[in-house]
Parts: sequence; C-alpha cells; structure tokens
Amino acid sequence: MTDTKPTLPERPYFSSGPCAKPPVWSPEKLDTRVLGRSHRSKLGKQRLQYCIDLMRELLELPETHRIGIVPGSDTGAFEMAMWTMLGAKPVTALAWESFGSGWVTDAAKQLKLDPTIMEAPYGEIPDLNAVDWSNDVLFTWNGTTSGARVPNADWIPADREGLSFADATSAVFAQAIDWVKIDVCTFSWQKVLGGEGAHGVLILGPRAVERLENYTPAWPLPKVFRLMSKGKLAEGVFKGETINTPSMLAVEDAILSLEWAKEIGGAAAMRARADANAAALNAIVEARDWLGHLVTDASIRSNTSVCLTVEGADTDYIKKFAKLLEDEDAAYDVAGYRDAPAGLRIWCGATVNTADVEALGPWFDWARSQLSA
Repeated sequence: MTDTKPTLPERPYFSSGPCAKPPVWSPEKLDTRVLGRSHRSKLGKQRLQYCIDLMRELLELPETHRIGIVPGSDTGAFEMAMWTMLGAKPVTALAWESFGSGWVTDAAKQLKLDPTIMEAPYGEIPDLNAVDWSNDVLFTWNGTTSGARVPNADWIPADREGLSFADATSAVFAQAIDWVKIDVCTFSWQKVLGGEGAHGVLILGPRAVERLENYTPAWPLPKVFRLMSKGKLAEGVFKGETINTPSMLAVEDAILSLEWAKEIGGAAAMRARADANAAALNAIVEARDWLGHLVTDASIRSNTSVCLTVEGADTDYIKKFAKLLEDEDAAYDVAGYRDAPAGLRIWCGATVNTADVEALGPWFDWARSQLSA
C-alpha cells in the first residue's frame, strides 16, 4: 500500500446525471431578469423561445422537426410520446439496460400493448437488423446505465412504416443523430449540457405530428401529456408556451450551457470533447489489466456514460472504491448504476475536461492499493 496521493482533478465531477456543469459555469453568469416574472410574460416567452432556438441551432435540427420543453425530464418526455402516439400500430421495444427495460414495462403492463420485446444483456445490444419496421419501435440511443449505444441510424429504414422513438438523453450533443431517421426524440438538459433536471425536451418529426393529428389513443391522457388542442397539434408547446409552469432558473441555466456550447464551436466541438474524454479513459483502461470495459465492442461503446469492470469486484467493493475517491475529492459519483453489473461508471460528456479524466488513472491505482491492503 502507498500513502502517496496523486494530483487531484480540477473538477472531479463524473456523475452520469445530473452531470458536470460547463467549465465556465458560475451562478453569477446566469441571466436573472426573468426570475420572479411569469413564464407567460413577454420576457418569459422570449427566453423560452431563445432556449428552443439555441437547441435547434446546436442540434442542427431541420425545420421539419418541432422542439418543445415539457415536464418530467427525459422520462416525462418519453412517456408523453408513448402515451399520445402508441397503439396505432404494433410495437417493438428494444432493451439492453435499465431505462429501456422501463419502456418495455410501460408498453406491456401500463399501456397493455403486447409489444415485441428484443432484449440484450448489459454491455450488448440486440440485433438491430432483425427489427420489424412495420411496427413502432422504442429504443434508447445511448444506454446510460450500461454504456452501450446504437452505432448510427443506418439500421432505421427511410421508408419505415412505423415510427422511431429514440430516448437519446445521454447521446444528444455528444453523438451525431440522423434526424431524417428519427420521428420522436427525447432528452434532458441534465446530461451532456450539464443543466438542471425536471425538464424534458421533446422533438417531433413530421411523421410523429401526422400520427398525433390522425390518431386518438384509447386511454385517457393526463393534462401534462396532452399535445393536441381542438383536434390540432398544440403548436404553442413548440414555441415556448409550456404545458405547465417551468423553472425559469433551470431555463436560464440551460441557456448558459447552450451559449457556451455555441462559443466553443457547436455540435461538432461538443462531440469532439466527448470523444477525447472517452479516449482518455480508454487509455487508462488499456494500461491496467484489472480494468475493463463492460461494453467490449468499441463500435457500440458510449462516449458519455462509460461503464468499466473491475477485476474481482462485487457491489460492496465498488461502494468502498467510490467512497475512497469521493472522500479525497478525486472523483464524485463513479459507482455503476444500481441495476447494472458491479463496476464503475465515468461520465465523459462534453462538459468534462479531458485533463480531469486523465487524472483518474493514478487515483484508480491509489484506491485499489488502499483496498488491497
């Protein structure tokens, strides 16, 4: 055992949600003019629309797609899409980690749709080429709790009959999304932007809008899920007129992150930062025979929520390992997700600095030496 301690990362924030704030963040930089004002005031609507406009610009979202701010974080956004659009066609649900499994449960047990279920264990994904696109298809673009992602959108046909529903909360801003292939996409500011939780973002392509306007589900919809008004799409939702009262402080926090992303070079720069962080973590893994990747196939390995295996570790060992790092202010919140195999999970999204990822290697060695003693 060695008592020599390595150099600390400047920002030891590696949680997979809520995630690290942008490197330039401070509360003094938040625009507070709208606080204490109605979100329906002229200023409130302007700030909400500005947030939407920034997201559209940075995501390189085509004008064919609408983008709205909705309640309930990514979960609320995806549930809203499921409850308002599913039931018109058979459903296929893909699951290879915790949240994908949650959508399976909702489709099967809550909406009682008898979906076709395609599952894979943690660290793998199902055979994408076996998906039947006469169905509506639910999937997580990037599995936050497993670190396995779809490699691209090539497996989604342009002439699909069903709708594609992508929970892309830990992919958006870090991985390229082919919007032509996506009918419904959801995410939360709390992931790659390092924003606050409780608010979701819902993106609808033209085929999803057509479904909403021509199909009425058999079940009742709570107010916070209703996207239709008098037989027409509630267009206001996609122009800053939120269904319920948003936190304008959270909106301003998201705007700060979006403006930072724009300043550093937009979507391409954000993706490059995440790629560099994932590469730095991979170098740490390759230099240590006791560390490994839960996702062994690099082509489907996340560049944001990277999950690692630790030789001989069980859940108790990982808790002790993570606590040692947290107590030293070397790394916060790096234990794997509770439903995942025992291991570490390191957030490598765009708001993390590569130098801080690089600093983790010696700290991993130090924590292991402490526990080995």
